Amino acid sequence: MNTADLQSTVKNLHPLEIKIILYYKKGDELTIDRVEKDLNLKSGNGNQALSWLAGKGIIQELRRETAVYYELTGLGQEWKEKGSPEERILELIRQRLNTMQDKPRLPEIAQALKMENKDIGSAFGSLSKIGVLSMDGDKKVTITLPLEHLEDPAKNPVLAHFALMRGLLKKVVMDGGLLAEASLTDAEKTIISGISKKRGAADAPFRIIERETVVFGFSDGGKTPQGEIANRDALAAALESAGITGEETGALTPEMLTSGSWKEKTFRSYNVKVPPTRLSPGRTNPYAKFLEDVKDKLASLGFEEFDGPLVETEFWNSDALFMPQFHSARDIHDVYRIDKPSHAKAIEEPWLSNVAAAHENGGKTGSRGWSYAFDRDFTRRLILRSQGTVLSAKTLPKAKIPGKYFGIVRCFRYDRVDATHLPDFYQTEGIVLGEEVNLKTLLGMLEMFALEVAGAKEVKYVPGYFPFTEPSVEVHIKHPVLGWFELGGSGIFRPEVTESLGVNVPVAAWGIGIDRMALMALGLNDLRELFSYDIEHVRLRRTNA
Repeated sequence: MNTADLQSTVKNLHPLEIKIILYYKKGDELTIDRVEKDLNLKSGNGNQALSWLAGKGIIQELRRETAVYYELTGLGQEWKEKGSPEERILELIRQRLNTMQDKPRLPEIAQALKMENKDIGSAFGSLSKIGVLSMDGDKKVTITLPLEHLEDPAKNPVLAHFALMRGLLKKVVMDGGLLAEASLTDAEKTIISGISKKRGAADAPFRIIERETVVFGFSDGGKTPQGEIANRDALAAALESAGITGEETGALTPEMLTSGSWKEKTFRSYNVKVPPTRLSPGRTNPYAKFLEDVKDKLASLGFEEFDGPLVETEFWNSDALFMPQFHSARDIHDVYRIDKPSHAKAIEEPWLSNVAAAHENGGKTGSRGWSYAFDRDFTRRLILRSQGTVLSAKTLPKAKIPGKYFGIVRCFRYDRVDATHLPDFYQTEGIVLGEEVNLKTLLGMLEMFALEVAGAKEVKYVPGYFPFTEPSVEVHIKHPVLGWFELGGSGIFRPEVTESLGVNVPVAAWGIGIDRMALMALGLNDLRELFSYDIEHVRLRRTNA
């Protein structure tokens, strides 16, 4: 490398790189931990400096070494403070025998030690396997060995096992929370291998951690396809000749100017041709921002927001909406059922009886109902909310008249994933109650959503059918790429819904796929883009939104 190129390389070295070049010599092996310890660098600086040097070709990777460490878990901390389950069981039984108390059963031991039955059973199994404990015909636990053997490690090998385990628990704390496998004896390795896990270590006292260490060394320099690289000795000589130590000051502060200390300092040279650092300021996710804008829009129109749990009963999700229990949309493939618990304890009255009567014979609504026997056990079944209208139904018994309510509601429905369908989606749901509410009121709301919120240019209304509204209307918008698609459904709630829940005025209701509105508003072509993990894509989308 000629003198001009060497000086240019030296000029562009960071102080951290300079310190490493001057401190170490050709043949030394460099790791992040070694560099940070030897040069007293902050955590992370060693990784930065070695990465920069490797990028310039000044150092090169020699090899990678994997080391195993053990970290104390929450359970391990409990063992350290109270002893292992085996130790605690032995101590409890010994105390009972010494005080002439009756031998305990396993559930009694679990209750006395405030431990889970499965943990007591596992510890008893370990102790019985090595001949320390046994269980008699009455399932009472007793010590197999003579009591005096419990104090003599020579006659009771389990005591030596306990001592090694306590030593491991103490050593991991002394070593700063991480225990290197290389520092353990063979006996300690045998013990810790049985009480440690790599994944799912919540039920083990130790967690296994594998760390890879990259070992670097100075390269020989020379010519490469990317250009010529100076070796370490040439760089060190050039740095010493220029009087550069790596301790140069990089910033002039107001304090230096005030005190005059800048006069005694040596400053780093600046390269005005270096490109500035890219700024990536934090931004609100575009879809989250869109949801907030919809909320602000509806709140400004006088709507009150409602919300509710993700897990609902069949009663509120469907029955209260006059959807018959034999309806095809109630099939298991359309909703996600809850396994445990599978049913709610009860449904509020008088709504349960009112809704049941409306289904069976119309009740007091003037309807003939669906003419079937309403299943009061099925109605308690728990599912993930499949439609936002459930919250509209739950709001009716406590709604003010006249009144306007809305919600941004997360729903779950078994569905095929494509550009306009997701199994986990949002709806904007709302109701308007009042004596003067009619279909014209509803169409005005739908137009506002389509034009002002979604930003659609073309809108059309299509007659629809929903068990809980009459008349029913679907609103469709035209996407420039996807064409026409349904934005959502709406209608005037049937008396079987409103009167069963204590409301005697017309109620306009809608449930609109807000994800689909976002497609138009954000200029997207696929719902899956709303939940992209590509941060650059999200930044670009936020800038364009």
